[in-house]
Amino acid sequence: MLLYSISEAAEMSGISSYTLRYYEKLGLLPPPKRQNGGRRFYTETDIRFLMFLKSLKETGMSLEDVHEFIQDGCILEKINSDVKSSQLTPSINKRIEILTKHLEKMEVKKRELEEVISTTKEKLDTYYSILKEEVETE
Repeated sequence: MLLYSISEAAEMSGISSYTLRYYEKLGLLPPPKRQNGGRRFYTETDIRFLMFLKSLKETGMSLEDVHEFIQDGCILEKINSDVKSSQLTPSINKRIEILTKHLEKMEVKKRELEEVISTTKEKLDTYYSILKEEVETE
């Protein structure tokens, strides 16, 4: 099993060492394994989880929602470890609720962004027209 230092984990996951420590403090990350001298180290499974956290955060999900989303652990691991699906139903329903609300927020932001993009394109067209008129009158 390969072990990675916090700086290696930060580079591989795209999350800074500072943010990894912060996420640990918030309880988003379990306490990392420690080597001699108390230095943190991370496994490949930890790195995959960090990348998953980053993907949730990149969608604009709040840290509170991320925390609630991951609170019950990895559902896929539980399925693979023969946990009955009926035991997973509450966790799955909670995740569906979180993702549905988050998707609604992202759809609103998407519409707002599309409006900004449209306005920006209109401005660019106006400025290009002004420049074109100046060139034609010269």
